[in-house]
Amino acid sequence: MAVEAWVSAGAGAGADAARRSLADIAYERVRDRLLTLDIKPGDLLSDGELAKDLGVGRTPVREALKRLELDRLVVSYPRRGTFATRVDVTDLAFISEIRTQLEPLAASRAARVATVSAREQLREVMRAVEGFDASAASVVETLRLDASVHRGIYAAAANPHLEDVLIRYDNLATRIWCMVLDRLPDLSRHVHEHVDLLRAVIDGDEAGAAELARIHVSGFEQAVREALFAA
Repeated sequence: MAVEAWVSAGAGAGADAARRSLADIAYERVRDRLLTLDIKPGDLLSDGELAKDLGVGRTPVREALKRLELDRLVVSYPRRGTFATRVDVTDLAFISEIRTQLEPLAASRAARVATVSAREQLREVMRAVEGFDASAASVVETLRLDASVHRGIYAAAANPHLEDVLIRYDNLATRIWCMVLDRLPDLSRHVHEHVDLLRAVIDGDEAGAAELARIHVSGFEQAVREALFAA
């Protein structure tokens, strides 16, 4: 139904607008399947099969796969095809090194420059986190909430280049997180510690927001390492 609605809406604005919209939909749906490991690392991605599953043509899927390759979520080989990239836990340190520098930057900048509207949106996210029951939630629901926190802060920071980089590395971190999600002993604490971070951003506490973001990223890396070691 959603795809049909986009097709109908795009028809009035021209075929190019409809195709771009379908490419966005294909990108988001395939990306989410990659992040949650529904498409497993190393799996071959057939543009024909994906197009059939999504109810779109092959062209939007091919455009989506090109974007996903830039995100390092898929890799293409001549005459072999396109594959989901491997989840290499040895990359955790590299990803965390970058996020430890950039997440605090985004949080402090958001605390400083966020608009009234952006702060209100963050309040809505904070209320959702406060009422979230991690023990009763699905993996997808948990990841969606986590993403809403980080994406909200990135957007509030109002630096599109910083936002683009952070989204890519947050996606890569999410894939590693999904590998150990069922082994994390205190998932609820990880989710709810976002409340203090969001409050600091909303209140304009630059130093506090930066420090809480740093602690959150470092805690994520430590939790994943402990889960892997326990396995």
